Amino acid sequence: MHLALVGTPNSGKTSLFNALTGSRQKVANYPGVTVERKEGFFVTPLGRQASIVDLPGTYSLRGRSPDEEITRDFVLGRAAGEKPPDLVLCVADSTNLRLTIRLLLELKRTGRPLMLVLNMFDIATRRGVTVDAARMSEMLGVPVVTSIAVRKSGIAELLRKTDEIAAQSETAVRENLWKPLSVADLRATQREADRIIGETVSLPARPDTWSGRIDAVVLHPVAGLLILGLVLFVMFQAVFAWAQPLMELLSDGFSALGQLVHDTLPAGLLQSFLQNGAISGVGSVIVFLPQIIIIFLFILLLEDFGYMARAAFLMDRIMGGAGLHGRAFIPLLSSFACAIPGIMATRVIDNRRDRLTTILIAPLMTCSARIPVYTLIISAFIPDQQVWGWINLRGLVMFGLYAAGIGSALLVSFLIKFFMLRDYAPAPFMLELPDYKLPRLKSIAIGIYTRAKMFLVRAGTTIFSMMVLIWFLASFPQPPAGAEGPAINYSLAAMIGHALAPLFAPLGFNWQIVVALIPGMAAREVAVAALGTVYAIEGGKEAADQIGQVLATKWSLATALSLLAWYIFAPQCASTLAVIRRETGGTKWMVVTFLYMFVLAYAASLVTYNVAVAFGAG
Repeated sequence: MHLALVGTPNSGKTSLFNALTGSRQKVANYPGVTVERKEGFFVTPLGRQASIVDLPGTYSLRGRSPDEEITRDFVLGRAAGEKPPDLVLCVADSTNLRLTIRLLLELKRTGRPLMLVLNMFDIATRRGVTVDAARMSEMLGVPVVTSIAVRKSGIAELLRKTDEIAAQSETAVRENLWKPLSVADLRATQREADRIIGETVSLPARPDTWSGRIDAVVLHPVAGLLILGLVLFVMFQAVFAWAQPLMELLSDGFSALGQLVHDTLPAGLLQSFLQNGAISGVGSVIVFLPQIIIIFLFILLLEDFGYMARAAFLMDRIMGGAGLHGRAFIPLLSSFACAIPGIMATRVIDNRRDRLTTILIAPLMTCSARIPVYTLIISAFIPDQQVWGWINLRGLVMFGLYAAGIGSALLVSFLIKFFMLRDYAPAPFMLELPDYKLPRLKSIAIGIYTRAKMFLVRAGTTIFSMMVLIWFLASFPQPPAGAEGPAINYSLAAMIGHALAPLFAPLGFNWQIVVALIPGMAAREVAVAALGTVYAIEGGKEAADQIGQVLATKWSLATALSLLAWYIFAPQCASTLAVIRRETGGTKWMVVTFLYMFVLAYAASLVTYNVAVAFGAG
């Protein structure tokens, strides 16, 4: 059997998918999380092998966005290389049935066997909502089951009915009457859905208002923005305050490992490669894992709690003034982790011009790959002290860098709207606010584990391969006999760095920084590892152990600030550019993104460096 999960965003489809298949998929508490095809397998009580696909959330089969098109084509059997579903499970939030019942009535016209799954039934019951499932099944003409997917409640009944439907479907022939609905058809369908709900659902006289009470505070136009700012501020303070002990532990571990290699192996290329290339290079990136985990911990907790949709609502007016659709907030927030899933998440935006604008500015969000660069420079040049007695100065600078990224994204969006899309008015922003829920520790743990694993795999593959390249360039050719100065001055890396140095000299960058920027195109974190390798080869074991202190003696404060400004706008890594090319259907916007970010990075660094020098920081 081939099954499909269909439903509106936030109805719990992915939770049901996990309950049926045991698959460890991400479960987030805001619309738009499901942008990729997810497939799992299970066995029914009668022994039928079944596959199930978790489709993107949709409100209709009209196909107004790429996400809706994916769902429509799959259900109708139009998706290339996909078998049409033998059964469609329409998943509904039991506390909010209007749009799902309308969607189900539209799904009936496709001729596919259907089952309605009333999910989150415990929340509905707790609120005093009563649903007559038998009567609803009779009026809709489809089986109806209740479930609490996060607890696997109702799964046995769902599987039993799946077997029943499978037996009936082997002989049943259904007519496909689906066609795109007009506005009048949608209104008529909604009226029919409301009639069915009116006869099968009873609402309490005094509804539970806990969500309303909380929203009265967190959605206040002034207090809500202050709370959002406070949440982000606490998150970046925690990046330094909480992560420091674990970072020191990792740093000491890599230092001890490097010392072991130094003491065990004889001096030569092998010792240099292991100590300066592999351990110093890759280790200088892995030590930032605790900070990345803390960032993701906050994001996952806020997602599960239900705050992210509120944040999108709060930011809608600000983003609308900059020419962005309110739905852009979720992709842009995803880009704080990595621009790639953020760009892919723009598929939830209906209008192509809104989607294109979001894709162009998503790379300006401060992704986790920038954290190692920011942390290295801030730790080396910004004192570890408290401001006003309770605010960590380093955390405050980190917060400022993130704020600069957000501000620049809004400014670029405004300029795009002013110069390119002047005649375009964004569509109204409509968003269903999910219920507040206590975060599930298992879901949080799986999410953090997945992201930590991705970071470590990246460190062991992309970053390691770049470190091999950097070590080779920094070690060969060997200096001639009688040569003076560090051996690296005679290497290929030095030749490349000195050749490009005049282009970056106005920014205060030396040739070592230039060498680090080049492999940083593969992954931003590589810049930190490259600096570690270059300065370790140049300065020996002490430089490998204390790269931050070495930078503080080699660079001026103006150079450090200039490099921070560069990385706010730094041209994207190659994988992000490839995703932009794929999502926009050509190389044009990929090239535009690279060029405008390079120009912004160069201009920001130039201004920052010269202003800093003027104030005596040069």
